[in-house]
Amino acid sequence: MPTAKPAKITIIHPDLGIGGAERLIIDVALALQSRGHPVTVYTSHRDKSHCFEEARDGTLDVRVRGNTIFPAHVGGRFYVLMAILRQLHLTVDLLREIGTNTTTADGEEEIFIVDQVPACVPFLKSFGGGKRQRTLFYCHFPDQLLARRDEGGSLLQVVKGVYRYPFDWFEGWAMSASDKVVANSRFTRGVVTGVFGREKLGELSVVYPCVDTAAGGGGGDGDEGEKLWGGKKILLSVNRFERKKDLALAIRAYHGLGEEKRRGTRLVVAGGYDNRVQENVQYHRDLDELATGLGLQTATSKTVISALSIPDSIDVLFLLSVPTAFRDTLLLQAKLLLYTPINEHFGIVPVEAMRAGVPVLASNTGGPLETIVEGETGWLRDAKVDAEWTAVMDKVLYGMEQEELNRMSVAAKKRVEQEFSLTAMGEKLEQEIEEMLSREKRPFHGFQQIVILLALVGAVLSLAVALLLRLF
Repeated sequence: MPTAKPAKITIIHPDLGIGGAERLIIDVALALQSRGHPVTVYTSHRDKSHCFEEARDGTLDVRVRGNTIFPAHVGGRFYVLMAILRQLHLTVDLLREIGTNTTTADGEEEIFIVDQVPACVPFLKSFGGGKRQRTLFYCHFPDQLLARRDEGGSLLQVVKGVYRYPFDWFEGWAMSASDKVVANSRFTRGVVTGVFGREKLGELSVVYPCVDTAAGGGGGDGDEGEKLWGGKKILLSVNRFERKKDLALAIRAYHGLGEEKRRGTRLVVAGGYDNRVQENVQYHRDLDELATGLGLQTATSKTVISALSIPDSIDVLFLLSVPTAFRDTLLLQAKLLLYTPINEHFGIVPVEAMRAGVPVLASNTGGPLETIVEGETGWLRDAKVDAEWTAVMDKVLYGMEQEELNRMSVAAKKRVEQEFSLTAMGEKLEQEIEEMLSREKRPFHGFQQIVILLALVGAVLSLAVALLLRLF
């Protein structure tokens, strides 16, 4: 049930790049804005040459704050500390703007939606408004489970553990200040509950990420517009160039088809790439070396023009930070979407592929278990068994009639419309907002200001400990 009148929505997100979390928060803003809510997005970083169109073309009111004192990192380290400090700086600016905003009506419903970094939530709780103000935290995954702790020797790992401890504690404590916590999948909800406990966060709801079904179209059979590369059969992987995405699986499985069955096909590995991020740069090199080592011919393109002009002999094409429009064209003409990450928290790319009517081959773990229906909209296979992935590729390329592929296309589109559309997300978010507003503010235990001060002192001490890392 929608709120009685549109609520003022303020969204806080650390970096509006082009990753899955950024796409999700943009869609949250669009879903609520389309339902009449005034929405403002605050962020500490937005590069207009490296963000989604809606974040730069005026579709959304995006304001960059908290980016003038603290850098994103220090010497390639301290990312989590800097993210917290940048968000706190942003929050000070935000609260100042709210305090001087004379257009906000007394008693107006004001909803803060925060994701990824919960550091600001206690401050919003303590200083952010009156009785009609609520804060919802959208949890993608606990940050403490994403941190790498197994690098280096045993002494370095101990130092890292000491460094991370206050941040791990702070994450759960700050999140507990939310009036409501929602997760992006049942898989994530189970992990979050296991890490922080239901007593601390309350009962978590699931709000699935969405795609704009109005921007769908196509059917996965390549009949939309001029065919790419002379009508080659495209096997497509879309993901950031990060090791945890296991893009190497797609290359190995594709190689497993053999030279004869690869003829007339092309593996396209497209996704988020930032040359400022060392992992992106190195992993792309590693993938290229893997492919060439297997005897596959490769090419790398950073523009659509160069991608369209590559030689016919190229087996594997790497597309770095592919534009949205060209990515959509690839989806329209792909025969199969390969989604390789293990235990992905949700995974928006498979939903985007199904929206375009493209069947999906994904790991039988994490979010894809909730989005893909085996044999109806795609296949779920063991990401540690390359041969299983090769077999599905072979089946789609050579073992299925077009009528069967068309049936899967229709089923995929229908599932997205019912479960993962912008409309479905907007309705679910409004239900969560209405529930928050119908209850008293969720109690925030502890002496808030004192604990906040202690948390900040802990952060400073953590920085001092972290500096020791540079000695090892």
